[in-house]
Amino acid sequence: MCHFGLAALLSLLAVSAAAFELEESRSYPAQVAGSELRILSTADVEVFEPIILAFQSDNPGVAIQYDVASSAQVMRGLYEEGVAYDLALSSAMDLQIKLANDGLAQSYSSPATQRLPDWATWHDQVFAFTQEPTVLVISKAAFQNIPVPHSRSALIELLRTRPEMFDGKVGTYDVRVSGAGYLFATQDSRNSENFWQLTEVMGRLNARLYCCSGQMIRDVADGTLAIAYNVLGSYAQSQLADNPGIEIVEMDDYVSVMLRSAVIPVTARSVADSGAMIDFLASLSTRPDLAAQTGLPPVEKLRPDEAPERRPIRLGPGLLVFLDKMRRETFLRSWTSSMEQR
Repeated sequence: MCHFGLAALLSLLAVSAAAFELEESRSYPAQVAGSELRILSTADVEVFEPIILAFQSDNPGVAIQYDVASSAQVMRGLYEEGVAYDLALSSAMDLQIKLANDGLAQSYSSPATQRLPDWATWHDQVFAFTQEPTVLVISKAAFQNIPVPHSRSALIELLRTRPEMFDGKVGTYDVRVSGAGYLFATQDSRNSENFWQLTEVMGRLNARLYCCSGQMIRDVADGTLAIAYNVLGSYAQSQLADNPGIEIVEMDDYVSVMLRSAVIPVTARSVADSGAMIDFLASLSTRPDLAAQTGLPPVEKLRPDEAPERRPIRLGPGLLVFLDKMRRETFLRSWTSSMEQR
């Protein structure tokens, strides 16, 4: 489901699927007759639903069609197939920038978007509305008698010295099919001198590969995995209440912070409603109730002394570097060689 081909996009992903595919869809009727806002998103319905209902409370005349797809499928649908949506919400920041850079996004500006930090918007076309750390999720049962690693060096050492405990018990993204996973991995390769060491160690331990954070977290909770690496902290936080056997670990060396973002595609038909939703999302910092219900941390200005280990991935053309065909192919070759050792 997560595979897609895109010749015009310089072969952004390695394999292709037959067509754009959705994972889930839900309709939210308007309270009074009005318009319809069609949203294509990577966020699960149960995560985003409180935001939809709160938006409709303020905008009772707007019906919402909410469709969920992987970040790769969102890109395939919008870039290659030209599917008609009024708003695209994605965790794959680089693919959102690619949409805008290649003329497939509309511009929008309002007082709400202008209040966002400079690093959270790009060319009035890509708008961040959450800042979500990538974290380690561990099984408390697996770590009853061993220290929890708080750095990548410590994680490498732990996996090397206890292979019998972690063989087949480590999970991470399959970066060949996950747009967000590819983004996190390339950022790791920039920020960490031992990224490739970690990848090779996980490969030797027959790491399980996933398209999405949600399934990784569930597999840690049921004991299939002992560790899940580079999981979205927002998803993990939202599942803590139902899964008390998991623990969230933010690394001390650095924490990549992903910005979930919104784009108005050129195919949008209800642009006014798209803008209203972007304004609502840009103002989530004023709605702590929604942050609590969804687990999605709103965009807020970070002082360097508050969390020096946190490194927001900035919106901008720098994200396009690893989408270059040759650079992507080289990265994926090295990653696959490390992960699929024979």
